[in-house]
Amino acid sequence: MKTTLILSTALSGLAFGASAQDLNVVSWGGAYEVSQVEAYNKPFTAETGITVNMIAADNPATPLRAQVEANNVTGDVFDVEVSDAIRMCDEGALVEIDPAMLPAAPDGTPAADDFVPGALLDCAVANIVWGTVIAFNTTKFEGEAPSTAADFFDTETFPGQRGLPRNPKRTLYLALIADGVPAAEVYDVLGTDEGVQRAFDKLDTIKDQTVWWEAGAQPVQLLADGEVTMTTAYNGRVFDAMVAENQPFEIIWDGQYMDMDMFVIPVDAPNPEAAMEYLKFATDTQRLADQAKYIAYGPARQSSASLVGLYQDGTTEMGPHMPTSPDALETAVMDDPEFWADHAAELTERFNSWLASS
Repeated sequence: MKTTLILSTALSGLAFGASAQDLNVVSWGGAYEVSQVEAYNKPFTAETGITVNMIAADNPATPLRAQVEANNVTGDVFDVEVSDAIRMCDEGALVEIDPAMLPAAPDGTPAADDFVPGALLDCAVANIVWGTVIAFNTTKFEGEAPSTAADFFDTETFPGQRGLPRNPKRTLYLALIADGVPAAEVYDVLGTDEGVQRAFDKLDTIKDQTVWWEAGAQPVQLLADGEVTMTTAYNGRVFDAMVAENQPFEIIWDGQYMDMDMFVIPVDAPNPEAAMEYLKFATDTQRLADQAKYIAYGPARQSSASLVGLYQDGTTEMGPHMPTSPDALETAVMDDPEFWADHAAELTERFNSWLASS
């Protein structure tokens, strides 16, 4: 309660001096943006009087980098992946964030001890834990339904086109999982020439039956339109289609790829003080729990977990749909930003060459 009062007082003071300010937040669009508007933006505006403008991008790190390079930063807060936050922080493009500035948990636990491991970086604060999962259309398969990563590559038993991201990070690991590599060993295997070749050999088996997607909304649409029978997709997008739109989809958690999204503030943000207050507000315990009412992404704070309840429909329990649920974690592969910092360039070049080859 004391922490909430202090934050509320600070926000009220901020609003008094910044009533005419608008804050530009660049995020990923779709159902995810809706969850942020409802859980973060509306209550922040009610507290401060500051209008929050949401700007959608296929990958917010792209406009962030472009704005920094052009010396024309127009966004105040960007929602980016861990590897992008690390890279741009190292380049001096992002504001450093002291964890002591962040609100404590309701029981007084400091933020540094409350966020999940890896959620606090020098220049970034995580808001969600999310997964890239396999989803399939239940109407396309009679009898036995697919249930594993290996089934995704079995087009004889489970026929139809597949959807995969045009991205080595979220394709190579899945090929290895499907080929029998334990989740805990994926990076060790992918760090060898033999492992990389093994992943591409597995991808070769479905290359001519694959539709490649780039934006988060695309795989769900491909599934809904019947252009693919199975696809990888962000778990929150699939959940939204299943529950809010009554699409006949199911998720396969086997071999999900887990990652976090992080809020960052560029050094030359137009409204840095308001941006920092927004970041602190949006990543407190209650706000992160509130977001889970609207989308199935796990809160980045441990104290938020017990506050996660029902979906906005008032009936769907959100816990089983979270990428951090026990079943979902069983064979999950957590993103390793250090691995990708070392290998992203070479693997991306190899991946693009492979795509271009017949």
